[in-house]
Amino acid sequence: MDFKNIDLTVFKKLVDPKSTGDLNAFLENLPQNAGQTVLIAAGIAWAMAAALGLYTTIQVQALTEFRTELQELDALKPNVPTIKEVAVPPAEVKKFAEELSAIYRGLKINARGSTLFISAATTARFTEFREILGHVQVGGADWRLAVDKLCVGRECKQEKLGVALKVSKVSVENPT
Repeated sequence: MDFKNIDLTVFKKLVDPKSTGDLNAFLENLPQNAGQTVLIAAGIAWAMAAALGLYTTIQVQALTEFRTELQELDALKPNVPTIKEVAVPPAEVKKFAEELSAIYRGLKINARGSTLFISAATTARFTEFREILGHVQVGGADWRLAVDKLCVGRECKQEKLGVALKVSKVSVENPT
């Protein structure tokens, strides 16, 4: 943009003391030039814009107050530790399965990962099966068991008794 080509006479007309008189004359003659219907429509539009502005201002003020209350409530919220389940190391589960196999010889005991599989070929081993479940329940320090699969009798495909137990520990972590 070249400042040398700016016409300063336009600015002089805008800041001239007569320009306010011209504006006053324009506004006085507006009803004759534009008509009352157009002026009413313009007035309604301005009133709606003013109402919308007022409504927006009130809503922003209410939202600001609500945000302040939320921040105060968040400041009062205590830091609570999180409880998380952690899988028991597979080596520990496998070692425990070997110990159980030496004690409960009539049952098949396998460990895959953190899951312990216990099965029996016949339902006559139910007493031993029930006992091993109690033994596994108290088997490891802080162990928590979840029954993944349980079948008894005809519902089992190969064996007559079977259970898959997921072994985990509960871990309490500090709050963030």
